[in-house]
Amino acid sequence: MSTYKSIKGESIISVGTDLSSPSNAGQIFYNNTSPGVFKSLVVGEAFSAAANVGTARYSLGVAGTQTAGLMFAGDLFDPPGPSALTEEYNGSGWTSGGNMSTARRSVGGFGTQTAAVVTGGNPGPSVTTATEEYNGSSWTAGGAIGTGRRNIGSAGILTAGLAIGGYTGTAQSTSVEEYDGTSWTAGGAFPSGVSSNSGMGVQTAALSIGGNPGQQSINFIYDGSSWTALNPTNTVRANTQSGGDSTSAVIIGGYAPSVSTATETWDGTNWTTSSATLGTAKTQMGTGPVGSSIASFGASGYTAPGVTANTEEFNKSLNVTIAGAWASGGTIPFSSNSKNGSGTLTAAFVSGGETPPGAVVDDTAEYDGTTWTAGGDINSARADIMAGGTQTAGLIFGGFQNLPDPNFLFEETEEYNGTAWSEVNDMPTGGYSGSGTGTQTAAFACNMYIGSPGERSNVTYEYDGTNWTAGGNTAETTNSRSAVGTLTAGLAVGGRPAPSTFIDETELYDGTSWTAGVDMIVNFQAGGQTSKGTQTDCLIFGSPKSPVNTDAYRTDGTTWFTSPSLGSYQNNGTGTSTAGLAFGVGTGSQEFTGETTALNVKTLTTS
Repeated sequence: MSTYKSIKGESIISVGTDLSSPSNAGQIFYNNTSPGVFKSLVVGEAFSAAANVGTARYSLGVAGTQTAGLMFAGDLFDPPGPSALTEEYNGSGWTSGGNMSTARRSVGGFGTQTAAVVTGGNPGPSVTTATEEYNGSSWTAGGAIGTGRRNIGSAGILTAGLAIGGYTGTAQSTSVEEYDGTSWTAGGAFPSGVSSNSGMGVQTAALSIGGNPGQQSINFIYDGSSWTALNPTNTVRANTQSGGDSTSAVIIGGYAPSVSTATETWDGTNWTTSSATLGTAKTQMGTGPVGSSIASFGASGYTAPGVTANTEEFNKSLNVTIAGAWASGGTIPFSSNSKNGSGTLTAAFVSGGETPPGAVVDDTAEYDGTTWTAGGDINSARADIMAGGTQTAGLIFGGFQNLPDPNFLFEETEEYNGTAWSEVNDMPTGGYSGSGTGTQTAAFACNMYIGSPGERSNVTYEYDGTNWTAGGNTAETTNSRSAVGTLTAGLAVGGRPAPSTFIDETELYDGTSWTAGVDMIVNFQAGGQTSKGTQTDCLIFGSPKSPVNTDAYRTDGTTWFTSPSLGSYQNNGTGTSTAGLAFGVGTGSQEFTGETTALNVKTLTTS
């Protein structure tokens, strides 16, 4: 009788805890805490949702890796037109890069995030020969490609690049050109005219897969001088996203012959259809390579009949990646808009708010990470308060009411001990729709509506647990900002300096004065904030500007990145950038959990 060891050359092993080392991939084991249950570490292929791009488009250029990616150019959808935009990806979110000199779509692109090339494409009614090079911050002119064309297959790096085929405007091209970082020279011609093909690899060992006319399953390899046919793909396709090299590769989505979710992997000999599929069928995510055969992504793209801003990461790994995402939280026991609070995801409070047609409430609710329960009522019913502190040492200040006293601004400050609110010393003036953060003994408020009637301001008030005093003025005179951090390391971002004007400015506070921080990716009427985020690691979300949106953005103190969007609009919140809580509208709340990974341990069965 055969045994597992005689067949596989190794024994089933007994362990006290599940195996966790990559070197144990494929090893069958049983955890002796669960006798008779056999398990194995399994390499799996899967897509996970990631943060949206800043501007949705298709017919892109792409380059780089999954943790240092680049997208550029493209076709905007509404209104349509070529784009000069560049966005950079850090594996978590997207941020703006330098604009290209020439807006264009259907380009060829290759290289890295800090050394990329874009060439050809369609800036208008005709194709272009223009080439530009990216250094990680800006684009400069490179050598013109010999044959102007669009929908070019691309491979290589800045100093050893490859442009394969493309559409000249009248026909698919057989032209292959090589780039040395300065100029293009003719390479070995492709066997037949092709465009919308995907390229990957290096200049002397590159693949060209699929393409037009008519969507194809062709697969050729280039040795630096000539092309040789290899085993074809399993499905005909064009405009796929690619990753990897000539010995190990992946292609994602594309036209096959309709917009596809399919993925295939290449082992150097054959293509295999993967069990991993895109969550959203899409194409024209870029015909250049991104990342490797085990870690790539497809960003934005055409979904027929529209475009998407989503990003999906492909991973082949022992780990299962669960992307950061918002999910429904508990139901708040009272309904109001413009309420606010503070604390952590598992120990938060929320108070006040307004109910149509303008009555204010005095309710408080507390959250334990699962359920909201009623807390002590605040002493002065009001909406649009500012808040700080914790569930057992909370702080609220300012606010307004329309009923029964129209346009009444509150100066009142209240402290919470987890059971009851008590009134303490007032702010210097009434104020609302401002930014507030900090602790019960060290907080600040800035950029409020103050005075009567309310006027936007640049004032800052500081609280020391007993008294309010004037702090440094912000550079911006505005309201509707988000504030995070502490009294001595605070951040305020966005704002609405005029009724229909929104800003992207960030300012940093050291307890005395404000200095300019890095601008956001977009103009943002900040409505939500994680009050316990820090100056260098926070999340803001839920701009109430028209149209109301669910966008979220994260900063590391140096750069702003896109972050997964809320499921539905909320305009205030608390927590951290990896464990956030959103509320403010109605009775709803949402929880944010950052990206996590776990080993792909499979329980074996006889079926």
